[in-house]
Amino acid sequence: MSTATTTAVRVRPAPGRERAADRRLHAVAGPRPRRRPRLVYGVVAVAGVLAILIAQMVLSIMTTQSSYELTRLTSQQRQLTWQKQILYDDVAGLSSPQNLAANATALGMVIDQSPSYLRLSDAKILGKSQAAASASSVDALGKGQVANALIAKDPLVTDPAQTISGASTAASSALDAATPPPLTEGLPSPQTH
Repeated sequence: MSTATTTAVRVRPAPGRERAADRRLHAVAGPRPRRRPRLVYGVVAVAGVLAILIAQMVLSIMTTQSSYELTRLTSQQRQLTWQKQILYDDVAGLSSPQNLAANATALGMVIDQSPSYLRLSDAKILGKSQAAASASSVDALGKGQVANALIAKDPLVTDPAQTISGASTAASSALDAATPPPLTEGLPSPQTH
């Protein structure tokens, strides 16, 4: 019986030893070599940053250039507006009744006191059908005219050297060359008591 009991009872080894026996032993490889980052990714990243910087510089240059162009065009528009206003003033002066009367008088036309009219419906002449007198009752170039600064320097049709005011164009250009006196004490104002 003692042999049976001895065979039936087995001694179990310590828990640490059992695991060591069950484990399989093998050689451990060295640490894995680190993978170098791929060169392509780095090149793409650097190229992207450079592309963004170049695009930003180009946009900045274009914006600056556009602002200079806008300033130039605004100045040009202002100049053209001034020229347009000067031309409107010239047209207004040349189409004024005073200018037309002065040029008509310079051409030898006279104003008739009793004008005649032609009625188109029956071709009948209404009014006195006589020629006008050689002297006009209205003197367009005389002292009675109202001064008009827009046409004071414009030459007459018959004599380009003469103006409506009677001065020659050479004298009026000399007046243009004179500059007004400088205002040193502020704006002029009337003196009152």
